[in-house]
Amino acid sequence: MMILGLGEEALIQEDDRGRSLEPETSEDEWRKSRSRSLRRKAMTASTRLTYSLRKRNNRVADCRYPSFLIEDVRDAKEEEAVNSFRQALLAKDLLPVSHDDYHTMLRFLKARKFDIDKTVHMWGDMLNWRKEFGVDSIVQDFTYDEYEEVQRYYPHGFHGVDKKGRPVYIERIGKVEPSKLMSVTTVDRFLKYHVQGFEKMFKEKFPACSIAAKRHIDTTTTILDVHGVNWMSFGKVAHDLVMRIQKIDGDNYPETLHQMFIVNAGSGFKLLWNTAKGFLDPKTTTKIHVLGNKFQSRLLEIIDSSQLPDFLGGSCSCPNEGGCLRSGKGPWNDPEIMKV
Repeated sequence: MMILGLGEEALIQEDDRGRSLEPETSEDEWRKSRSRSLRRKAMTASTRLTYSLRKRNNRVADCRYPSFLIEDVRDAKEEEAVNSFRQALLAKDLLPVSHDDYHTMLRFLKARKFDIDKTVHMWGDMLNWRKEFGVDSIVQDFTYDEYEEVQRYYPHGFHGVDKKGRPVYIERIGKVEPSKLMSVTTVDRFLKYHVQGFEKMFKEKFPACSIAAKRHIDTTTTILDVHGVNWMSFGKVAHDLVMRIQKIDGDNYPETLHQMFIVNAGSGFKLLWNTAKGFLDPKTTTKIHVLGNKFQSRLLEIIDSSQLPDFLGGSCSCPNEGGCLRSGKGPWNDPEIMKV
């Protein structure tokens, strides 16, 4: 979601191939149950190990589940840290079944540099926030009716995957009109939409991408196009919104960014970035690449042309879906993936 950055659920025991909807079941309800089933299957495949081996201090898990295979490479020291963290959470009754997931715990540990006490504190705050914000039901309960209008003043969305199978998230920052955006939505509703987007990413996009790539996926490749941006138009409300979003992301969805490309950056932006990155964690700055207007070849190194919108140098335009940022192109909308 704006400047981005799994627990197990009940397995839907049904065969969806050729399945017709029951009279009392709506299409929307069926899609929700299908999403839960897909996520559970991908997660189960990541944890049911049929064999493992030790190589260069890594465990390579080749995980099979009915008709697909997901490779999950785990570092031995990280596994040990996750196991210790898990025991600490269990001792404090802070591990609901919905969050008892290896990769989720690992992301939080990385965010606190593997300090278990600090990570336990962060984890507890996350659980409290989820309860207060109503996160567990936000995908089902929240409807963002103003989406089309918001998209007009804040073009953004997921489109395709990179060459490693990660979902690609794009924002056209230069086309954002903050005052008009806030005239069609509110800060609170936009925050709910943002959080709902993260939940969908974990429940739908990452599992579908994992199945398609046959490897565990839980990070994104993000592109911010700042062509034509007018930073003076971003007033206090927009600034406060971005700050609240960054806090939500950092506190509750850590370590979900693989790398970010800021393209069409002018000399002024590059100067600011060179100053700002001195105050950031070096691990973070290595993920962010600031490029000028000759960025196309760099993006095509990591994203296939067919997966990249034409306005970023790719060959895709999604003319029948209202443009690339409205198309939802990706494994999460692939009927073959959804049959799994």
